[in-house]
Amino acid sequence: MDHLSSIRIFTRVAELGSFSKAADELVLSQSTVTKHIAWLETHLSARLLNRNTRGVSLTEAGSLYYERCRVILKEVDDADSLVGRRSEGLTGTLRISTSVALGRRIISPMLIDFMREHPHLKIDMACEDSYVDLVARGIDVALRMGRLADSSLGGRHIGSNPWVMVASPRYLAAHGTPQTPQDLRHHDCIVYSSVQGDAVWQLRSRQGESQAIVVNGRLRSNNLSTLLAAVHLDLGIAILPNYVASPSLRAREIVSVLDDYTLPGQELHAVFPSPKLVPEKVSRFIQFLRPRFEGAWWDVERRRFPAHQG
Repeated sequence: MDHLSSIRIFTRVAELGSFSKAADELVLSQSTVTKHIAWLETHLSARLLNRNTRGVSLTEAGSLYYERCRVILKEVDDADSLVGRRSEGLTGTLRISTSVALGRRIISPMLIDFMREHPHLKIDMACEDSYVDLVARGIDVALRMGRLADSSLGGRHIGSNPWVMVASPRYLAAHGTPQTPQDLRHHDCIVYSSVQGDAVWQLRSRQGESQAIVVNGRLRSNNLSTLLAAVHLDLGIAILPNYVASPSLRAREIVSVLDDYTLPGQELHAVFPSPKLVPEKVSRFIQFLRPRFEGAWWDVERRRFPAHQG
């Protein structure tokens, strides 16, 4: 029995929670899948999976083994990518990590073109707002906002992420429109608790003067969609990335506030586990992304993404 094949089969059974689904995906008979799992459990002298009428689940030993198997398979895929296969096109799986809003609103539509260019490459995209351990999670590339803190990781600058201050016309009609940053202290401000200084908003005038305003409000959240929804519901003033606010601004459902001032932007980076050994699939993905984050990339309905360059 081929050990690596058994590991691949076990990993898919664990992820799909089903022998039959794994067999269908891998184009194998269910009996073949069962034999591979049985061989692994005999080889390890440990039960890896619990079987019941609703499917399968990992045992404690199986969970530990599964996490290591993911890392092993990623290393094998990376090794295959590093030594070539360029003439055959990209293969294997590209595992991407991104925030929920950026992944849903921006990256997902882009992936359609990337997958068409590389029909033999599988995509596994995880969208979550907390930072993840790239090595432990087997992530090939993460898209992150802000400065790079971990110098052990590899990184490439992709673009810039500007922010805008917004409110609904109904809220402003009821509470007045701020004319200066100091006026924000008398308004309900919806706070994004992850970045941008939390409840301290930094504004810069056209003359280059900076002001730090401590704002107050009834709602704070680390989820950008929640903040946008609150603005639509007339709950106050918020600062949002342009890519989140842009469709609502264009539809005039919300409006920008304090246009004579700018908010700090963020750098957008593609981050990967090793600065030296960069798999071909990661390099190609970064080459694909860079031209798509030039200009007003956040205005996804007006902007036509350029053809792949690289």
